[in-house]
Amino acid sequence: MDKKVTLSYNGDQSLDLPVLDGTLGPSVVDIRTFAKTGMFTFDPGFLATASCESKITFIDGDQGQLYYRGYPIEQLAEGGSDFLETCYLLIYGELPSKAQKDEFVKTVTEHTMVHEQLTRFWQGFRRDAHPMAMMVGVVGALSAFYQDSLDVANPRHREVAIYRLLSKIPTIAAMCYRYSQGLPFAYPRNDLSYTANFMHMMFSTPCAPYEPNPVLVRALDRILILHADHEQNASTSTVRLSGSSGANPFACIAAGIATLWGPSHGGANEAVLLMLDEIGSVENVPAFMEGVKNKTHKLMGFGHRVYKNMDPRAAIMKRTCDEVLAELGLQDDPKFKLAMALEKIALEDEYFVSRKLYPNVDFYSGIVQSALGIPVEMFTVIFAVARTVGWISHWNEMMSDPGMKIGRPRQLYTGAPRRDYVKMADRG
Repeated sequence: MDKKVTLSYNGDQSLDLPVLDGTLGPSVVDIRTFAKTGMFTFDPGFLATASCESKITFIDGDQGQLYYRGYPIEQLAEGGSDFLETCYLLIYGELPSKAQKDEFVKTVTEHTMVHEQLTRFWQGFRRDAHPMAMMVGVVGALSAFYQDSLDVANPRHREVAIYRLLSKIPTIAAMCYRYSQGLPFAYPRNDLSYTANFMHMMFSTPCAPYEPNPVLVRALDRILILHADHEQNASTSTVRLSGSSGANPFACIAAGIATLWGPSHGGANEAVLLMLDEIGSVENVPAFMEGVKNKTHKLMGFGHRVYKNMDPRAAIMKRTCDEVLAELGLQDDPKFKLAMALEKIALEDEYFVSRKLYPNVDFYSGIVQSALGIPVEMFTVIFAVARTVGWISHWNEMMSDPGMKIGRPRQLYTGAPRRDYVKMADRG
């Protein structure tokens, strides 16, 4: 039986609104005919609005579950998958066969180099420019170099653009790091895996051969998997909104990177490290947590707008953190001890438990990246490398929808009513 809700308005009028059911999650009220009333809905921050229909990612915030195309994140991150297999899944909807995976990896690997003229862009940036500023500029500029894949209505053009973005984003990210460190750019190596090659382009020097540590490669690969997609977050919604105008995919991803840069989005793990530096030592943790309760300090890396239970990525990231610190002999790392002390209080103190302020993935990922030798200003860039596949998957899904319309939110206007212009001489 078709479900509906009936809206009564103006005292004696009513409108039936259909209720739509998804595969998972709550039902939604289809309000597309609501405009017939002459009114619009008001939902700042889109707290109760589904902006699109998607088959890619599902989050159950109450149960603390995250699915990529129906697969639980923990199975992908710890069950034998790797980042490129996860990319294939997000883009195409199914896990690849061995032949499909091999061909996918081969294609991505063979397109990791960027146009040589693009490397000159960095000379226009200051050495102390934030890497995310460089990322926004250079990724947006890709459309000037790859003009043969800009027809967004052409499925083949979209696929070519997807491969180019997936292949070249790590190269661009590594160049941002190298430039800021005064190091020569390192060209990609086709004999390495996607993540190992990224680490090579980041950390190798011309002075000696670079051999990636497999434990550290797996840790970074896991970070990429955990951050690959997260439903309709701010940056993904930005990519979709940009794409709805027909903008080219490189411009759309640049817009997503710009949104990710915000401290309330991709910059959260950077904020965790800054908070730990502010606390200083384990002895200062109780006083800091009291300050959090009194609203004089802000607790970063705990709680999540979507998850009302434990962030499923956080437990995986904590185990990864243990593995990395053990491999590097950093079990006594002061930041990790600080983190453990914070976590202990947050999971036991009634103030934090009652508010469900559980550790989220950002709480541990910053510590792991720091142990890997990645500087704080690069944390959000790593996030962008991971999230690119989610962005392009959502963009492609939207562009494949024949019913797609340009995004055009409405507003509640609270400014001045109509008034007439007064000439300067007549103003009091």
